[in-house]
Amino acid sequence: MPDIKLTNVSKRWGKFYAVDNLSLDIEDNSFVTLLGPSGCGKTTILRMIAGLETPTSGRIAIGSKVVFDSEQGINVPPNKRKVGFLFQNYALWPNMTVYENIAFGLSNIREELPSFDLLYKSTIKLIEILKNVREVVKHIEECRDKNNKIDIDKALLRLIDAYSISVSTAKTLFSYNLHDARDAQAVAKQISEDLAKKSDEIRAGYRSKGQELNEECAVTEHGKAIKTVRNLSKEEVDLTVRRVAKVVKIGMFMDRYPAELSGGQQQRVAIARTLAPEPAVLFMDEPLSNLDAKLRMEMRYELQRLHVETGSTFVYVTHDQMEAMTLSTKICLINNGTLQQCAAPLEIYNKPDNLFVADFVGNPSVNFIEAKGEQQEDGTVSISILDGINATFRPSAAVNLKNWFEQRNAAEDEDIKARQQSLQNKKYVEKGNKDEIFKYNIPKVDNYEFSIKEEKVITDGDFVIAIRPECINITTNGAMEGIVYGAMPTGMESTVKIRVGDFLLTGVIFGSVLYQIGARVRIDITGNNIALYDQKSGKYIVSGSIQIR
Repeated sequence: MPDIKLTNVSKRWGKFYAVDNLSLDIEDNSFVTLLGPSGCGKTTILRMIAGLETPTSGRIAIGSKVVFDSEQGINVPPNKRKVGFLFQNYALWPNMTVYENIAFGLSNIREELPSFDLLYKSTIKLIEILKNVREVVKHIEECRDKNNKIDIDKALLRLIDAYSISVSTAKTLFSYNLHDARDAQAVAKQISEDLAKKSDEIRAGYRSKGQELNEECAVTEHGKAIKTVRNLSKEEVDLTVRRVAKVVKIGMFMDRYPAELSGGQQQRVAIARTLAPEPAVLFMDEPLSNLDAKLRMEMRYELQRLHVETGSTFVYVTHDQMEAMTLSTKICLINNGTLQQCAAPLEIYNKPDNLFVADFVGNPSVNFIEAKGEQQEDGTVSISILDGINATFRPSAAVNLKNWFEQRNAAEDEDIKARQQSLQNKKYVEKGNKDEIFKYNIPKVDNYEFSIKEEKVITDGDFVIAIRPECINITTNGAMEGIVYGAMPTGMESTVKIRVGDFLLTGVIFGSVLYQIGARVRIDITGNNIALYDQKSGKYIVSGSIQIR
């Protein structure tokens, strides 16, 4: 499977930038999730890679093939990009059976393909199966009903799934009646000998024409497979349909119509239809949003399994951060058309690049606390938090704040220069939906205020500390006193809101404990992944621990 590379890709309508100068590498066999709030540009990115939307500028490559380049005028149509697209609504044909829905796209394929001898392929497959005749008989015998009659449809499906064969091959195998034979071994031996003679005759016929059959049963000449422009044969379509149906476990529903299936079953059919043409990349645009909570959880496991079994590259769009955290090998978080961070789920959770990422990822949400302070000679930062509580922030890695602020200022100057140069280009269109520093919320007892205000003068001594709820612990000898403002027990854990002065902190306390609203408690801030942010730029500085003094 190929990797995908986007270079300086933009998509705009007038002055509105749906995607703004995006550069992104999607690795082979990865499960990448495009995550972000509604309207941030996730689906537009997916549609541009698939060819359903034309970028305004930039370059897109799938593997070694450039599928779009604004400067060279390249724009490969969607049907030539070898990608599969699974939409939010499953778009199944209501008048077609499950089998017909999956096979629909396959019947339209017409391209240069190797010539296979499917009779020979079926013959040698039957010889291989008959080597273990007891297993064949067992599969068929397990399909007897309460009247001791064999359910033929069930038996055929059992053979198809067990041996990955087409329905015609399964019918041939069943027609041997091995389950009724007195000596199944002897019957199977005779059938195998006849099949072997048949396979030798087929091979001899090709050799007389100077041709051979390779291991995949493709016709070859001078060691190379003979290719012709053709449609898939009925047998090839059936083999493919049965293969993908087995992967998503819907083989028993082949004769049903979509209206006769549950939401989860319809989802599996849509996935099977997308997998059938063997796309190089599989795109999914919020495919679980129509399912109930329990079924969504089950389908997440199915998608994980499917990713491993197919070895395909998955690109998945969602605004549900729990889906992104549980499914992805890498999350690309987007806001206002701009890539905020692209990293592994736990890295995004533990080291968010900016305040927006910290706020968006995590449930319950992160606690933001404003702090004032300065760095000491030993590298620690003396800070004042929560209206006068003194604390020490200990960085986990060495950091010189003075140097960090100098680098921040230099980067801002470079951005200003780059923007001024862009404005001199007559073709440049200034972004109407301008990017702004994320306005984080500070929860308070009376209301939720925006802590960044235009009139506030922010200095290099102003920070924001991000504390994950699991780092707020209720202990007997905690350093701070608080009052339980709200408690939501779920069994194995409780989400607790604790009032400290006029501020509200959210904590997740593990264990079956019932907290009374209004009770006084002592709390500690624990852990080494407390994140320190620059309040002026909203950017991540360093992680560390906090000690209340």
